[in-house]
Amino acid sequence: MKIVFFGTPDFAVPTLEKLLNHPDFEVVAVVTQPDKRRGRGNKLTPSPVKAVATSANLPVWQPQRVKKNAETLTKLQESDADAFVVVAYGQILSPKILNMPKLGCINVHGSILPKYRGAAPIQWCLYNGETETGITTMLMDAGMDTGAMLLTATTPIGLLDNAEDLAKKLAVTGADLLVETLLKLKRQEGEPIPQDNSEETYAPMIAKEDYHLDWSKSAIQLHNQIRGFYPDCVTTFRDRPLKITATAPLGSTHKYELPPEMSAIQKKLPDLSVISGNPGEVVGIAKGVGAIVQTGDGFLLLREVQPSGKRPQSGWDFINGMRLVVGEVFG
Repeated sequence: MKIVFFGTPDFAVPTLEKLLNHPDFEVVAVVTQPDKRRGRGNKLTPSPVKAVATSANLPVWQPQRVKKNAETLTKLQESDADAFVVVAYGQILSPKILNMPKLGCINVHGSILPKYRGAAPIQWCLYNGETETGITTMLMDAGMDTGAMLLTATTPIGLLDNAEDLAKKLAVTGADLLVETLLKLKRQEGEPIPQDNSEETYAPMIAKEDYHLDWSKSAIQLHNQIRGFYPDCVTTFRDRPLKITATAPLGSTHKYELPPEMSAIQKKLPDLSVISGNPGEVVGIAKGVGAIVQTGDGFLLLREVQPSGKRPQSGWDFINGMRLVVGEVFG
């Protein structure tokens, strides 16, 4: 089965690697986003997908706009591919491209459709506090993630999972599901299932304002925002920006959802029933762990933070380095 692979970030790499190592598939070319300048040196850096493709000696095409690039369109047409596989490519494909391969364009999407159509399904499902998500493979059409579904696979979400953790799990699940999907298409098994548009939800690109923390929200809302938009949620402390990168909501409501290692942490906590403060106020210190902050509803334990211009550090190192005391305020 001849395949052209479209993808860009780390999320797409396991699927490409799975295809490269499978005897039933031949990846004839890879389409990925143009190299971008990254890091302190502002060096031109290839996408993770390009790095894998280059090491496998595959042709790599990097048009600024794939649907407008005549040279790439000609190469795609001449590839005589059975399928185009699309995993987090980052550009919209035109109807002309969608109609090129014999079996169609197969997308690996990071949610159970029709929930969380759009650019950031993993981030928004965490933000909304979902306890389960998954992968859908679908036949792409001209809409935004509206194509008929081929296969789905579900994945549970732990209370402390962040967007990076969940993306790694789903990337592996997606690679396996894509292979199963292609083999079924090859054998002409199964029928694509139209999505129920009445059940759709949307997962748009994340905006700058989505990263700002409002301490009047509840502890669980803040926790879900921080892990969903990891690692970029920001507050202020002593009039300087501070990223909050890992937290845990405290109290009886979520006690049994926390992993076993949190049990030891719980024993280090002060008696939360007898303390209170204003939203954003440090009301306690969990020795060896981090600050306990009052929110609009409940307490939030700051497990990891990143001061401006520094690397991420544990909540406990932050307390010691800043000589933080009860009564200080975030935000």
